[in-house]
Amino acid sequence: MVDVTFHSAALNRDMQYRTIVPVNVAPDQKVPVLYLLHGGGGGFHDWSNYSDVARYAERGLILVMPEGNSSYYTNSADHPQDRYEDYIVHDLIADVEHRFPALSGRANRAIAGVSMGGFGAVVLALKHPDLFVFAGGLSSALDVPSRPFSIKRVGQWQQHSSIFWIMGKSEPKSQRSICSGRLCRSNTDTVSFSYLWPAGRPFDGQQKICRHAAGAPVPI
Repeated sequence: MVDVTFHSAALNRDMQYRTIVPVNVAPDQKVPVLYLLHGGGGGFHDWSNYSDVARYAERGLILVMPEGNSSYYTNSADHPQDRYEDYIVHDLIADVEHRFPALSGRANRAIAGVSMGGFGAVVLALKHPDLFVFAGGLSSALDVPSRPFSIKRVGQWQQHSSIFWIMGKSEPKSQRSICSGRLCRSNTDTVSFSYLWPAGRPFDGQQKICRHAAGAPVPI
């Protein structure tokens, strides 16, 4: 397990991610990568701290868990310096493939996430089908851009508005469909699972996502 700090050109600041590399990788060997996105209020250490996901690295996968803050892994509408989509699809992937024995190419990358991270995984994969062969979402918050105003959650609504304000106005139709939860057709294999996550216990959908990313069939 390695924690990496690197400079993101898209965000113009240093960012962190955690990586778990199989211990049995030969010096001249490269393996596929599974990117795991954390949920809102969490951090890049969540997947490894609160689940047993690390054991799936021994099935021949590099696990990469980036810091996403509360960005929904999207380029912010109101804050042009918060280009989190570009950070993931350009800066993060390039750094991982430069620093670790990671295979490049669409066939060797998968992405998954929980809640906010599920939104990020599904939307990034559908917007960039050339990058990911598989996307998985656990209770993906796909309805966030279209949630109505609620006085009980005014702070959350303001945050979401700053990220998604122009969605549905100047974004292309395909983007509006993705962000309203109506998934568009894509060559990317996409699955979504509901979950209950008691503290300290693994995700219900975690095994299915990791097995699928490693090439095993997944009963849906």
